[in-house]
Amino acid sequence: MPLATRADRQTALAQVDPEVAAALQAETARQEQGLELIASENVASSAVREAMGSVLTDKYAEGYPGKRYYGGCENADRVEELAIERACRLFGTRFANVQPHSGAQANMAVYHALLKPGDRLMGLSLADGGHLTHGSPVAFSGQMYDIVSYGLKEDETIDYDGMRKLANEARPKILLSGASAYSREFDFAFIRRVADECGALHMCDMAHYAGLIAGGVYPSPVGHAQVITSTTHKSLRGPRGGILLYDDEELDKPLRMSVFPGLQGGPLMHAIAAKAVAFHEALMPEFKLYAAQVKKNAQALAAALTERGFRIVSGGTDSHLMLVDLRSYGVTGKLAQTVLDSVHITTNRNAIPNDPEKPFVTSGIRLGTPAVTTRGMQEQEMALIAAWVSEALKGREDDIALQSVRAKVKDLCARFPLHSA
Repeated sequence: MPLATRADRQTALAQVDPEVAAALQAETARQEQGLELIASENVASSAVREAMGSVLTDKYAEGYPGKRYYGGCENADRVEELAIERACRLFGTRFANVQPHSGAQANMAVYHALLKPGDRLMGLSLADGGHLTHGSPVAFSGQMYDIVSYGLKEDETIDYDGMRKLANEARPKILLSGASAYSREFDFAFIRRVADECGALHMCDMAHYAGLIAGGVYPSPVGHAQVITSTTHKSLRGPRGGILLYDDEELDKPLRMSVFPGLQGGPLMHAIAAKAVAFHEALMPEFKLYAAQVKKNAQALAAALTERGFRIVSGGTDSHLMLVDLRSYGVTGKLAQTVLDSVHITTNRNAIPNDPEKPFVTSGIRLGTPAVTTRGMQEQEMALIAAWVSEALKGREDDIALQSVRAKVKDLCARFPLHSA
């Protein structure tokens, strides 16, 4: 089959694979006509998507800029150098590795570089908002390393005194900060002090908070954590991928060698190009306004849900996300996710601390505001969304009530179209 010309590219997919084309068209419609409240999702810009779908998808570039194992990498080198320089400038670090394919692989790269199988790793427990890669027994981290976990106090904020006591008893090699379902701020300076006391390295997984950190509305782990990992999507609004950030030159070689050739082969150069674009966008003054609005919207949504009788875990949020206890409404997370899907409000079920339900059922849902904020929505829209979440769950067996919410969601989405994001 001959190569497509520029004029053909818009229709090439539909001609070659109409089934995939139809699925993508359906996904476009789903995103356009629904409210995306999954905290780990966002809406990438057209420029990011253009880079992601670029000619660099064709290029192998094993190695690092200036030290490739393939010829013809001069343009790939330039793109990766831009991504590295922009990531360092955005977050204020000396070194960045932009090759990890995902946040999980970025975490794995740090463990692979700095731990041996059986070494002790300490992070926030999954049940209290941590991530699978922070030591869950179903993930590689829990299977390869000796895991100890810190948790929350009765007020559902991190038990820092308990963390310090446990860390000095267990003496982990890595003390990990960061979470996937914890809405409050981390005290990175305190965690570094604890790490120093017990002889650990402080590693921060800032995947969820990266966009807020870049925008200056959430504390930065830079200067407190020796190694930082992140995804590049979520609140950062880039392509799906991972990065490593650090200042210590002694860590450079082991971390680079861990990513390649330790865990990965050829980097995804089209994804690295998209990361470079996303970092460029995050360096613009308007991104700070965006990040601030994400946080304002999250706090407005949490307050409005509280007024409707929901309980927000830890009493509120300092970030882009919140964990909602559904028990006052008599529904499980699984049921709530299904009901809200039916009215085009996309969420994900999530366990709450001390959850009596099974992990696949849960008593909560996790909500986040990055995507709706990208569409231009503000506090007044968060109040509407909270009302519709309440209406849908209360009227979950009433087709007329659900149709009413569905119509209101569709109208709101039409007023804040995706193409203007």
